[in-house]
Amino acid sequence: MTERMISVTEDELHAYVDGELPGERRADVEAWLAAHPDDAERVQSWRAMAEMLHARYDMIAQEPVPRRLEIERLVRRPRQWIWGAAAAAVIAFVAGGGAGWVAHGAASAPSAFQSFTLDALDAHRLYVVEVRHPVEVSGDERAHLQAWLTKRCGWAVRAPDLEASGLKLVGGRLLPGPNGPASFLMYETASGERFTIYTARTTSDATQMRYATQDKDGALFWADRGVGYVVSGGSDRDRLRKVAQAVYDQAEKNGS
Repeated sequence: MTERMISVTEDELHAYVDGELPGERRADVEAWLAAHPDDAERVQSWRAMAEMLHARYDMIAQEPVPRRLEIERLVRRPRQWIWGAAAAAVIAFVAGGGAGWVAHGAASAPSAFQSFTLDALDAHRLYVVEVRHPVEVSGDERAHLQAWLTKRCGWAVRAPDLEASGLKLVGGRLLPGPNGPASFLMYETASGERFTIYTARTTSDATQMRYATQDKDGALFWADRGVGYVVSGGSDRDRLRKVAQAVYDQAEKNGS
């Protein structure tokens, strides 16, 4: 007699990864994963992403708040001091250039630009090296991929046609973003060169493209109607700009 398998929802898979699944469901979820290798691979990729985020941010989150930034001290200072400190932070960020940042119009929400683009570059660097499992949904299922990401993210996610740039859609995946879910699309040339498109909700209103580099990777960021876009690729800035412009033009045409 075949044992009946209890169905497991995607929310339960996320709860399993986060350690928030009720104990009585754990055995059911583990049995489900043993019988469904695709879901097991997704769970493993979510865990890898969670571990990367913890490795990057846990130390910062545990740091004590500097005395100069304690709320009691800030509210006693005049507003002019606060703006001066913000301006100094912008200057230090642009002048420091530890990650090789080049920002056009950086006075407009530079911290949002920096954090958002770093998240996109981290995702790009994590998945472009994957050979067997770079994406969750294959590019052969473009319609399903777009519908799934649109439903989960809350805005119209469209996978642009980049054939004119020599790029074929590899596929996409859902990622955690700064203000909710983020969509992640990957493209590839016949020679194996890969570009990614990361979109998520943002507070930035930077409609003009801003360029940033980190190590050997480059990225172009812009925002439109509350959604931020980052196109990431290699160090060839002109090549990256042409790909990003094609993405930008199609996003404008589609009104997304």
